[in-house]
Amino acid sequence: MMHVAFFLLIVFTAGGSSSEKVCSYQEVVDYLNLTTNNNLYKLTRPVLNYKHPTVVQLDIILYAILAVIEKTQTFIPFVWATMKWNHERISWDPDQFCGINSISVPREMLWIPDLFIYEMVQKDDSPLNPYMYVLHDGTVTLEEDLRVVSTCRMDIYKFPFDTQKCNISIGSAIHCVDELRILPFSNASRATQFSRELIQSQGEWEFLHVSISSNNFTFGMKQWEQLIYTFTMKRRPLLHVINFLLPILFFLSLDIASFFIADHRGEKLGFKVTVLLAISVLLLILNDILPSMSNKTPLIATYCIVIFALMLLSLLETILVTYLMEKDSASYEKLRLRNNLEVKQEKVQVNNCNPEEKRDNCCSCICKVSDSEKQHEPLPMAEGVNNSIQYQESHVLLLILEELKELQHTLNLHLSCRHQVGKSGQWAARINKAFFIFYLITVSLFLSLIFIEWNN
Repeated sequence: MMHVAFFLLIVFTAGGSSSEKVCSYQEVVDYLNLTTNNNLYKLTRPVLNYKHPTVVQLDIILYAILAVIEKTQTFIPFVWATMKWNHERISWDPDQFCGINSISVPREMLWIPDLFIYEMVQKDDSPLNPYMYVLHDGTVTLEEDLRVVSTCRMDIYKFPFDTQKCNISIGSAIHCVDELRILPFSNASRATQFSRELIQSQGEWEFLHVSISSNNFTFGMKQWEQLIYTFTMKRRPLLHVINFLLPILFFLSLDIASFFIADHRGEKLGFKVTVLLAISVLLLILNDILPSMSNKTPLIATYCIVIFALMLLSLLETILVTYLMEKDSASYEKLRLRNNLEVKQEKVQVNNCNPEEKRDNCCSCICKVSDSEKQHEPLPMAEGVNNSIQYQESHVLLLILEELKELQHTLNLHLSCRHQVGKSGQWAARINKAFFIFYLITVSLFLSLIFIEWNN
């Protein structure tokens, strides 16, 4: 009885120890004969029948928008790319290996689809993922983090209120549609949701959504397939509005306010020239931002050029008004000098005359007495006294007439100057007023049209 119990104890102990089997990934690798020297898994496309196409499922998630450069039309995103395909030569039973259903192997040991990005213009220098996952049914998964420097055809017509769409087109270099198919692993809504949850850096741009489409094209008597991811982004315009649009609008307001500066002063002309130079500096900054070639003239370029042209026209109008005002001043000075010269000549002529001539020439209308009106002949003494009194009176009257003549000349000078000079001054005032009204109407209409076009 003791021998039987001891024998059963040994049997149960051996059975329990044998049920706890220890497995490792190396056993699966040895079972599959995965070695770096085994060319069976990496030289050719992994199919048992060459007529079966290899289906590659691709998934791209946007992780960050690093840069969008308008000048060179370059789009630089940071994406997570996941590729899945079936390797028909690889399979094992997980039950035989303690339930191991996946292993990770170096990427050099298996065949990898030769997918590339058509828009990429610079090789990615970031390190590649050294491993890939292999499932028990032969599904191979490769994940990569890529910094893509790609070209993007940008529409900057509504800059800085623009929305850009940049494509990442992925296809095979040597395998046509009959050999390799590229299908999206996630649909557009799922990829958009994942991208919004994972995106870390957007900067100036706001990510809106991603769309996925497929395109087949024929080249070299073969048909090729592309999987296109289209990323839609909207620019945040606040920085450009504050640093560019508003300063130009402020300069335009200053130019309008300069109409209230007096035209006969030189400050108005210098002020307008200074504002025009400030607009020129902003145009140089805009030239560094926008690309050299574009299908349409951007609205912001039209905005700047038209405002620059209006301010230039305002400057020319100021020059014209200043010229008319200077012409008025020159005419006034010329008339004043001419009348002063005439007055001086008359004074010289009067001073050169003797007192009797002055009296006879200048006071003849007052001192002249008719012989028929004389009632009696005065006495010699009374006649001398009368002659002395008449001479004094005539001298006083002469001085009064000279003063009246000077006043008359001065009045004639002002009237003639006002008549001659007032014509140019009136024209200058009319031109200034008409141009100011035209300037306000033109600026209002243009700004309304440009902002309506930006909002559409």
